[in-house]
Amino acid sequence: MNPTGLKAEGATGSDAAVDDAPATPLAAPVLTPEPPRSGLRRVVVTGSGTVNALGLNVPDTMAAMREGRCGITRLDFRDVERLTVQIGAQIHDWEPEAHFNRQQILLYDKFTQFSLLAAKEAVAQSGLAFHGELGLCSGVVLGTAGGGLNTWDENYRVVYEEGKNRVHPFVVPKLMNNAAASHVSMEFGLRGPAFTVATACASSNHAMGLAFQMIRSGGAKVMLTGGSEAMLCFGGVKAWEGLRVMSKDACRPFSANRNGMVQGEGAGVFVFEDYDHARARGADILAEVVGFAMSADAQDIVMPSAQGAERAITGAMKDARLNPEEVGYINAHGTGTAANDKTECAAVAHAFGHHADRLMISSTKSMHGHVIGGTGAVELLACIMALRDGVIAPTIGYEEPDPECALDVVPNTAREAKVDAVLSNAFAFGGLNAVLALKRA
Repeated sequence: MNPTGLKAEGATGSDAAVDDAPATPLAAPVLTPEPPRSGLRRVVVTGSGTVNALGLNVPDTMAAMREGRCGITRLDFRDVERLTVQIGAQIHDWEPEAHFNRQQILLYDKFTQFSLLAAKEAVAQSGLAFHGELGLCSGVVLGTAGGGLNTWDENYRVVYEEGKNRVHPFVVPKLMNNAAASHVSMEFGLRGPAFTVATACASSNHAMGLAFQMIRSGGAKVMLTGGSEAMLCFGGVKAWEGLRVMSKDACRPFSANRNGMVQGEGAGVFVFEDYDHARARGADILAEVVGFAMSADAQDIVMPSAQGAERAITGAMKDARLNPEEVGYINAHGTGTAANDKTECAAVAHAFGHHADRLMISSTKSMHGHVIGGTGAVELLACIMALRDGVIAPTIGYEEPDPECALDVVPNTAREAKVDAVLSNAFAFGGLNAVLALKRA
């Protein structure tokens, strides 16, 4: 932990916005000494798993991030020709039968399937088995925005388009937002806290932050946490089209010619574990989670607030006992919309002051798309890669400098750099913000 004890007061933004608007001036952060804390447990990451358009596992995903590979392609599903936006970071050739039996597929919406596959990879890497007492003091908290949206879409079609009067009896347990968390708890025998967080595009960060707080306070020993989303279906994309924040050609965060976000799908799940427990069993520690802050803009349902984002950023550093100069990299929310990107850059510039010019900040949404409620979990992989491997994932698609985004956005090519501390930003519609801080193990 940072021994200096100097923290910025405040605690934190919002998602892609429908309109473009100038960032509001920010009040200066106040630095105050932080008193020593006792009784709080350290929290580490001992397992990671993912399914997304860049890869169906962590090694493939990180390799794609290093290479700056783009997972955004033409969408392929029923009625796609009726959509104005026909691109997305879709997991093509997804075969549930390769991973689940027939009875499971009847119960698992795609977002649950993604969660389970990612969780299995994470638990396998951690080496944990949740027998006896460990199962009783371990849990799961996952984030999602749309939940079983594919199931909603399929069954609305059956009832309204095909005129059928009955749906499958498993429709409700398949579509409910807590389905993924429930099935993950059942898969591994996790009998502690188990629930779902839904805060739009900040869902995963809120879920992981709450998991961190539960372990740190002694309320759990191990938590599986992260998030998933599977909104790439006709109804899901059609609804997002109405917001007019979607690009028809590419995701170009921070570039002056950016023209909107691009949706993705997938999941990221991590094993968060009490440090003493992990150390006692000789676990391989991927990173340490050291801080978390969340805030509400209380301002606008879609327009982001620089003040709200800045409070979350400084709040996470305060919670982590990090000075701004100790942070080397930020995985940005970076949606590729005009308003979000410049607002986030203004918040970062103000929160970090003179150090902002020495920060690296990138948006991996340019590669894996905006995974909505699961996006923070997929993005945490880039944070772990930065800390563990010394590789900073790039912002691809960057073409033109924007004076309102005048930060080092690691354009187009990954970079080797040693960093000791990182932040992961998530700013959602509704003005709900969540920022995580991690340090190198």
